[in-house]
Formats: sequence, structure tokens, C-alpha cells
Amino acid sequence: MAKFSALLSALVLASVVYATPVVQINESIITVPIAKKIALTGSANFVEAERQRAQKIIAHGKAKAAARAQGLSAAAVVGVPVTNGVVTYTASVGVGSPATQYDLLIDTGSSNTWVGAGKAYVKTSTSVQTKDKVSVTYGSGSFSGTEFTDTVTLASGLVIPGQSIGVASTSTGFSGVDGILGIGPVDLTLDTLSPDTNTPIPTVTDNLFTNGVISSNEIGISFEPTTTSSITNGELTFGGTDSSKFTGSITFAPITGTSPANEFWGINESITYGTSNTAILSSTAGIVDTGTTLILISSDAFSRYQKATGATADRATGLLKLTTANLNKLQNLNFNINGVTFELTPNAQLFPRSLNTQIGGTAGNNYLVVASIGTPTGEGLDFINGYAFLERFYSVFDTANKRVGFATTPFTTATSN
Repeated sequence: MAKFSALLSALVLASVVYATPVVQINESIITVPIAKKIALTGSANFVEAERQRAQKIIAHGKAKAAARAQGLSAAAVVGVPVTNGVVTYTASVGVGSPATQYDLLIDTGSSNTWVGAGKAYVKTSTSVQTKDKVSVTYGSGSFSGTEFTDTVTLASGLVIPGQSIGVASTSTGFSGVDGILGIGPVDLTLDTLSPDTNTPIPTVTDNLFTNGVISSNEIGISFEPTTTSSITNGELTFGGTDSSKFTGSITFAPITGTSPANEFWGINESITYGTSNTAILSSTAGIVDTGTTLILISSDAFSRYQKATGATADRATGLLKLTTANLNKLQNLNFNINGVTFELTPNAQLFPRSLNTQIGGTAGNNYLVVASIGTPTGEGLDFINGYAFLERFYSVFDTANKRVGFATTPFTTATSN
């Protein structure tokens, strides 16, 4: 789990306050706190960078699907950049024994775990170099280097011996982080090794399950909306879910059969607006991605949303902007997922006003977090539910049952923005 090298070079990431890890162990369920980082400066390229990422996702998914159908290898491009958004979530991950701590971006849209973008890899007695090189391209960011296996420590009691990691000798498009913690579907790692191009690399979640550390091959993710520039307010729950982070029951949707969304954590959904249920996006396939900041929808759906809200395009940010009068008339945006409607409130559709200047906006303006994916409906990947959605709904990524789950949280109706 969004990269434009030029944008990244302009961003100065805020320092992050990491809470002392509080680990809860209950029937092999272990939780790990994660930190949210927000850029101190913004750019008018922000939304365009999100669109660039989306197009890389679509292109990569199509390439993988075509290669799979022909029994060929696809190019090693995992198109889910995660470093040039306004917010990113990071976990402090230990590698080696004794462990060196690395700040890794949490990405459900890619599956390789690697270090070395910032802090250099420190070899210890548990470091074993394999015969393979490793290379992944994330939009306009990338890394290449050598595969090692090493002990990876996510928290006390959450230790993985012999985890495959990439050790970057070169990387581009990353700033203020040390690499990525990839928790997407394992098939996204295919073709990232050389010469073992057809060998999948088990993710950290896969290995925790295989080693019996967790009882279920799934991960629950809690994000929370915030109006401050840095805060530890997220949580990864390996092996299950944390019931204190959501309300009601979890609605699960199977992984879509539609290509290329089914190469990722892809689901089917439809979107309507307001009490009249104005159609915005007919039932179609898209993905759920912790590496995307905005909610991206197909260009025709975006036009319908803009018309329904009365918003206008803001040249400085690339986002839609509402007048106060139109803000007062803004209604819920309704996401129908497997027969259940998840209502994104008017407040949840707003970018945090206190952070407007960090994306090149004007203090006090009303910017919306819904943007165009850049292509019309029919690409097989017509939406991306990014942070703006996931900060209002708890999410579950269930590898064993090939499904994604959602639940309401205490922040679903929060007025933090």
C-alpha cells in the first residue's frame, strides 16, 4: 500500500511519535500499533499523482491477467505506489537479531516486504542471502536489490524466522521511510525475483499463519481520521479482528471474478448519492487499497458525483471544492457492498480543513476526497477505496476465504473534518 518522484522530492514528511507497542494476545490474535504521517507541504500534483498510481494499478493487473492466461511471466510492476499521498501509515518493524528497527509503509496493494530506502540494512547472525535478485516498480518509484531471509519482528510475540525480505541497493520515489511492509495477495510477488521468477514469496501474514503464530490467515486494519500532522492512531491485527475497533457486525464480500481487479484485494460495489439514491457508479469491480489516499471512481461516475454535489474543480489542489451553501446541502455517499450500504457522511467526504495548506489548498476551503480514476467505467477496475473510505470503516483482508470485510466504527459518523 502513490508515487510521483518529482512530488516526493518536494515533500518533507513530518516526524512521527511512536507509541510504546501495546500487544494484545487473545486466541492467537496479535495487534500492532501503526503511525500516520502527513506531509508538511503539498502540491497541485497530488490528485494527478493519485490518478497516475491508479493507471499503473490497472495496467499491471491487466498485464498479470494476460500473462496468467498464456502461462507467461508478467513484468515485475506492482502498481500501487504509497509514498506521495498526503498521508501514509507506517509500522516500526524489527529485522535481524538483535533487531534493527525500520519504518515501513503498510501496503495492501503490494506484497513484497523490503528495507533500505532510508536506513541501511544491518546484517546479523540471522541474515541469509539467497541466490535471487529482487526488483519491484511502484508507479514512478521503485527498488532493486538482493533477496535475504531474516528474522522479522512486528511486535513482542509476533516474530517470523526466515522471512523473505528485499534489501534495496537502489530505490527511487521514497522519502522519510525505510521500505514497505507488503500485505497484499501473495501472487503479486510473482516475477519480482530473478532467476526464480515463478516463485511466489509468502507474505508476513502467510508466514505467521504457516508457523502457527496466528490461527487465521487474515489481518484486520483500523485507521482513524485525524486533523493533526502526525499521530499513532492505527492498528494492524494479525490473525483476526479487534472488536474494540468496530461496531456492529462485519460484512464480507468475496474477491471479485472481474479482471484485473481480482489480481488485488478486489471487490464488487455500487455507489449512489443522497436520499434519492442518485446513481453514481453501477455495480462494478474495483479494489481496496491502504496505499491510496483518496476515493477514486471512474471518470463518468466522477462527473455524476460532481453534478450531484454542485462542486467545482479547484486548480490549486486538483480536488473538487464546495461553496458553503453547497456544503450545507451535501448528502451521504452510499457504498453498496454485498447487499449492505456503507454511508460516507458529508463530513467524511471532506478533506481535513486544518490540513488544506499541506496539499496546496487554501485554509477554510471545502475540498472533497472523491476524485476521478482517469478512465471510464468498463476497465475491470473502476474504483479504489483508499484512506478516505478506510478511515471511516474497519477493514478485514481474509486470505484463507478470499474475501474482504467492512464494519462501521466509532469514527464512521465523526465530524473531525
